[in-house]
Amino acid sequence: METDEDQRVIPFQLQFDKPVASQIKIAEWNPEKDLLAMVTEDSKILLHRFNWQRLWTISPGRCITSLCWRPDGKAIAVGLEDGTVSLHDVENGKLLRSLKSHTVAVVCLNWEEDGHLIRDDNGNISTYEDRTSRFFPPAPRVPRMPGVVSGDTGFMDDNEDSFRELSNSSHQRFNILCSGDKDGSICFSIFGIFPIGKINIHKFCFPTPLVGTQATYRLLNASIYKVALSKDLCHLIVMCSGELIEDNDASRDRRTAGHGMHGLHSLMLNTSIFWKRKNELHQVAQQASNIEDLTEVIRASLSVMCKQWSDAMHTFHEKFDPLSTLIIDHGLDSSPQEEFLSLLGGARTSPPVHQFLVNSLGEVGAKRVSKVVCGAGKELQLIVLNHLQPAAEIIGFRMGELRGLSRWRARYQGVGLDETLINNATEKAGMLLVQVERFMRVLSSVVQQFSNFFNWLLKCIKLLMSEPSDQLLPYNSELAVIFLKFLYDQDPVRKLLELSEADCDIEIELETMQRVKELVHFGGFLDCEYLRRTLAKEFQQMESSFKEAFLMPFSTISEKILCENLLPLFSLPSSPASTSFPVPTSISYYEDSSHAMSSNQTSQNSFIDYISFQIPEESFPEIANCIGIARGFMNDLISLKKGYSSLEAVLLGVPDGYHCVDLSLYKESQIVLLLNETTSSEGSGDACMMIVQANDLPFVSISRSTSLDYWMLHQLKESVVYLQMENEKVRSIPHSVIAPLAVSTSRGVACVFAARKRALVYILEEDEDEVSDAE
Repeated sequence: METDEDQRVIPFQLQFDKPVASQIKIAEWNPEKDLLAMVTEDSKILLHRFNWQRLWTISPGRCITSLCWRPDGKAIAVGLEDGTVSLHDVENGKLLRSLKSHTVAVVCLNWEEDGHLIRDDNGNISTYEDRTSRFFPPAPRVPRMPGVVSGDTGFMDDNEDSFRELSNSSHQRFNILCSGDKDGSICFSIFGIFPIGKINIHKFCFPTPLVGTQATYRLLNASIYKVALSKDLCHLIVMCSGELIEDNDASRDRRTAGHGMHGLHSLMLNTSIFWKRKNELHQVAQQASNIEDLTEVIRASLSVMCKQWSDAMHTFHEKFDPLSTLIIDHGLDSSPQEEFLSLLGGARTSPPVHQFLVNSLGEVGAKRVSKVVCGAGKELQLIVLNHLQPAAEIIGFRMGELRGLSRWRARYQGVGLDETLINNATEKAGMLLVQVERFMRVLSSVVQQFSNFFNWLLKCIKLLMSEPSDQLLPYNSELAVIFLKFLYDQDPVRKLLELSEADCDIEIELETMQRVKELVHFGGFLDCEYLRRTLAKEFQQMESSFKEAFLMPFSTISEKILCENLLPLFSLPSSPASTSFPVPTSISYYEDSSHAMSSNQTSQNSFIDYISFQIPEESFPEIANCIGIARGFMNDLISLKKGYSSLEAVLLGVPDGYHCVDLSLYKESQIVLLLNETTSSEGSGDACMMIVQANDLPFVSISRSTSLDYWMLHQLKESVVYLQMENEKVRSIPHSVIAPLAVSTSRGVACVFAARKRALVYILEEDEDEVSDAE
């Protein structure tokens, strides 16, 4: 128990010391709320309040490899081992969206929003208004299978607004979710839901930083550790391991320099396209992501409708197929339709038909089958009216909005919005609406004829059983004949719905096809064959046209993301075992107080990047047990073109008797170090947490050579700053600790995890009023 005197001299106050059921491997604080998300070793996500009250626990069923929060704290992104990035609602942990952008494990995530309001070309504050709500009610949800209780499927509940809020990004600041995988690929998605670019660092060619030099290099076998997008979205810093080779035939098969270039590298990617075209990208992402959501509504609607109708037809054939067996057993060679038509024409009832109607089917069976088939037809009509048709109509409107944007070539051609592809996709959306209307006519006719057939059949059963039939509904003999000739053993509804029937052409009269072709001259569809296609086929073609149209912005933006700078930090052993445990690294951006932003400066000049990393002992034995901090890498290329280098670095020697477990950059250019005693065995001994003021350190300017085959740390080995426990803010921890170290820059708290399954929450701020009340 600490005394009051102790608390006055100890810089960090211990708020909680709680047990955890399982060891934690990832932990991240919510940027806006007092919430801590943790991932256990068995890949469960736990969400706790600051007072350690657990809100929910979810298990994706796959290994979780990374985690990050949306900037507003309302959603959390989870990277999985199979390459999926899933988004979950902060309120209840429910899945909002999944993106399969990678093929291997997603090892790092970073979600950054534009910190400045969007302005138009005249400098006025601009907000993008989604006009859809002016003309349409709220977008339809995915239909739920009848009889399924809420929560039994992956469909969203009717009272949940999180998914709609995720898709409705018009009120959000423009933001980008970056995800990196272990094979060197980095994906970008707007609002976390619309993929807008993908690059692979293996394909980049890195020039030397100095002007006038010709040598270029490539990275082989790169594995990403961390990515961090700058506050203005103009730069992305990547920390990765890999082998740097000179890009020419003589050196392609050998390592450059005498000590080998396999190690940890820092890359700077130019992502200024996000800043320059954020207005256009915001609007395209808003429309395209909603179109993709509505496409899923249509897909699910078709699936549910197909299942319901198939079940109904299965019930019908299950009851009526035995009639064929009875006819054969009585030695007749007629079909069930012929027997029914004979009965309808007034002929004497044949023995098999009499036996089937009176004994096999009966009045109760006929009513039950009629209820199943006609009920399914009505359910299909409701799904079309409440889900499929509204979704198709809103898609048509949103495609029209994109079509208008695509014609503004000066602004939208630069982000890949191709007018020809958008026109084609818009036409396909219109064709789907025509197909939906035709399906409704076919469905209505089929349901009517089934109902009429069963009305006649019930009257026949009553007459055969010599019972009164006055209370039965009337029937139409002509419709009954049509049903028996064309519908009894055929299923036009299934033909329009099932994807397995999508390649079947529908026969259309030549006169009708000629009229469709004539309509082209009056603004009709250019594709005159749409009437021959089924509803399922039309949906497939529409979806394919959407993918083609939205792939163009994806490809265009991907090509405009360039790697401008590379900084080799330190060497790593090339054995796979040495890279199985990632080196602790941290990247942050702080306001650069040394350069006041003038009125004509852009926002990217007001920030400076800090990169911190632990140096493995085997990398540089002469400077073992050190931590490196580099700053100014983001703008170094611009500085070099002006004749000076903005890149600075410093090495920090960890106090004797300790080694670094994890580190995290904190606000106001501070770095938090988590240190374990080196003399203690695993799981025992003490540890400490230390805060170092980074901008007070004696940074050394880093000169860039004419080649990249030189490790940055070689310039720092003579200027190591050795940290002293008595000179820094240090808090002793009565446990041996493990990674991760979770630090909240907005709340001023840190969560430390002990080796013996305990979580300790410390207040980093001297003024505790800055931390929200735990209760």
